[in-house]
Amino acid sequence: MTLVSNDPELWYLIDANRAGSYVIVAASVGVIYDSILTLPQEVELVWRQRWSLMTVLYLGLRYIGIVYAIINIPMNLPTFPTTDTVSYIMVFTLCWIIVAVPAILGVIMIARLHAMYQQSRKVLMFMIFIFLTINISGAAIVAMMLRKISVEEVILFGTYQCNIELGGDRVLLCRMYSMLIAIWEILALCLAGWVTAKHFREQRRHSTGGIIKDCFTVLMKSHSVYFASFTVAFCSLFGYLSPRVSEPPYSLRAQIYFGVFQIFVLVQLFVLGPRLILSIREYYAKLVADSDTTTEMTSIAFQERVHVTTSSSV
Repeated sequence: MTLVSNDPELWYLIDANRAGSYVIVAASVGVIYDSILTLPQEVELVWRQRWSLMTVLYLGLRYIGIVYAIINIPMNLPTFPTTDTVSYIMVFTLCWIIVAVPAILGVIMIARLHAMYQQSRKVLMFMIFIFLTINISGAAIVAMMLRKISVEEVILFGTYQCNIELGGDRVLLCRMYSMLIAIWEILALCLAGWVTAKHFREQRRHSTGGIIKDCFTVLMKSHSVYFASFTVAFCSLFGYLSPRVSEPPYSLRAQIYFGVFQIFVLVQLFVLGPRLILSIREYYAKLVADSDTTTEMTSIAFQERVHVTTSSSV
């Protein structure tokens, strides 16, 4: 059912929604622009290479991000007319994309860490167990929120607003889901940091390094930037969910917090996420092109598997 109103007391809703919507639209456009900028790298490092699991995951991550941005833009344009049914389908799709994409990134993280730990079966089984536990629980939480979702189109002074109400205790469920994702991200960062530090210590002790050290540096650098974006998104979401900010729910302050969250979550998932694969493939391509020492490696081609021969066991 569409609600039409010209009540002057609702002007604050228009101002708040415009502030938040324009930020979200800008972030979505940025995702599409980034995919255009990285298209030459993608063609060279992904499409022209031998296909593997990481190729499929990269393409899925990249083009799901484009779909997300394309849906997100019209939803947040105040002049875009729609219906309750269309709005419901769009919101439902966006919510499940946000569930599916962290799962894809989780598989990429497992592959990276499995390679960094020299294919340790114990580490692999531990990560898979935590990954499945977190993602199954997260999907159940999102399903609980969406079970009683209501979407209503509101037309205020000729502008279109999409009023979304989630069933159950929305704040508690959002916090639970965010904490699950945070546990996984912190665990992945700690595992990557620990094995990287261990390799650097051993290489210093044996006066070795070179290719192996550079590879771990590239892996850790891309992971650190990715985690930094997640941290900002996580903090802004909890700020948005706090009573001081979210009351009233459509205040300008709440919309700004939500806009900041959207910017960094889109950057983390759809800009820095694909770069977890592109960065190491670009490093390997430069190594092959510029150095004759690549024959000393077993394989550093992350297709995304990094098999490095070292004198130590991980």
